[in-house]
Amino acid sequence: MKNLLYRHETYVFLAIIIFVTVVSIINPAFFTLENFFDLLKSASLMGTFAIGMLFVLVSGGIDISFTAIATVSGYTIAVLLLRIGDSLNIFLVFLIAALIGIALGMINALIIHNFKIPSIITTIATQNIFYGILTVITTGTWLYGFPKWFGDFATIRAFTFYTSEGVPYGLSIVSVIWIALILISWFILKYTVLGRGIYAMGGNTLSAQRAGFNLFGLTLFVYSWMGLMAGIGSVIQALLVQTVAPNSLVGKEMDVIAAVVLGGASMAGGSGSVLGMILGVTMISILGNGMTIMRVPAIWYNVVIGLVIIVSVGASAYRRKIFTRRKVITETTSAGGQSAA
Repeated sequence: MKNLLYRHETYVFLAIIIFVTVVSIINPAFFTLENFFDLLKSASLMGTFAIGMLFVLVSGGIDISFTAIATVSGYTIAVLLLRIGDSLNIFLVFLIAALIGIALGMINALIIHNFKIPSIITTIATQNIFYGILTVITTGTWLYGFPKWFGDFATIRAFTFYTSEGVPYGLSIVSVIWIALILISWFILKYTVLGRGIYAMGGNTLSAQRAGFNLFGLTLFVYSWMGLMAGIGSVIQALLVQTVAPNSLVGKEMDVIAAVVLGGASMAGGSGSVLGMILGVTMISILGNGMTIMRVPAIWYNVVIGLVIIVSVGASAYRRKIFTRRKVITETTSAGGQSAA
């Protein structure tokens, strides 16, 4: 119990419970199984991006270009679906989007590592480059009218319930994909040398290098992983809305960063967990859905997201300061004890 009180995730979980309780009192329709599954499905897009962002933040970097990468991947897939859709299947669609995302993510990694440009500057630049090239080529055209099989795939459920009116709902295949990605990410970060290397690089680059970790390989993996999540997210976006537009994901960067930072990931690197990321995504999704149900003007959502980022980063910095202070006290006490001996 004492350990739980020191965990950032505990307080995020409590905040979720409090907010859910308040919204449910105002509108009982919020706290229903049907709304839960709808929330889980709609959160899958942000959640997929958040998985990639978690890896990047833990490594000590940040990626602002993932929405542009997702847009390029999604638009390419949309064009292929309209032209040769009958020759494709959902596995090929995900594979092509993933490869495009990985390739663009690798560009970020190569620039960051080889030219030593800060990740935020690099990814802001590549975001504008990717968006700019896509806008010039597409002239801002929206794409829709995808093959029937693509729309049918989006309606698949792992299991189905029915409302009293006979309306079906349940665990969407989109949510299942997100859950599978969560499990893979959790395993990588917790049980592999690669995961330990990512934490080590984010904690102290020099120490990680001295410990034998390949910094270039880690950087390449982290931004490629972010690109992979962006590619997969682009297909999820197309499945959810059945349209693709060059500007459909503009502005989503802050939601994703807010969710991961709210979950406890430090902007300074070296800390963050999959559980925290899940709770952060849940909180941001509930905020959006709850504010809609309470009929709060949409403009206030951006204000709330800004406050979430400031409070989360402040809390993370304070925790790091306390940890550093305790470490110094411990080391000083140990040194004093050895000297006395």
